[in-house]
Amino acid sequence: MTEFTPFASFLGGTLIGLAAVLLMALHGRIAGMTGILSGLIPPTAPDWTWRLAFLAGAVAAPALITGFGGYAIPFHSGVPAPWLVVGGLIVGIGVHFGAGCPSGHSVCGIARLSRRSITATLVFMASTAVTVFIVRHVLGGLS
Repeated sequence: MTEFTPFASFLGGTLIGLAAVLLMALHGRIAGMTGILSGLIPPTAPDWTWRLAFLAGAVAAPALITGFGGYAIPFHSGVPAPWLVVGGLIVGIGVHFGAGCPSGHSVCGIARLSRRSITATLVFMASTAVTVFIVRHVLGGLS
């Protein structure tokens, strides 16, 4: 189980929101990671440089905080690695058919009052609640 980290979570959420607002305000772009990544592979879009910089920052910032700040969030998963891979593939399929990732729809789409993003976020949240209920109370948890 992941440790409760209110300060780090608040700071991380604030930085994500700030990055989304700045990217929209300064460049007129939506900070959805799926859209940013899809414009980079292969780098054929004329604006691939900002996409690469944004993704590099998303990877480098946590690495710098962990490396130089001596701060890391301890994480342990009781789920076997093959299940994580299968889960990642299922999420990737959902991202494709949902026209974006859950975080992009919820952080950026709701902020733009997009009906599609609001609907998608409600479906994601309901699906998550049902899945957690089934795993914990019907299947007896994963230990």
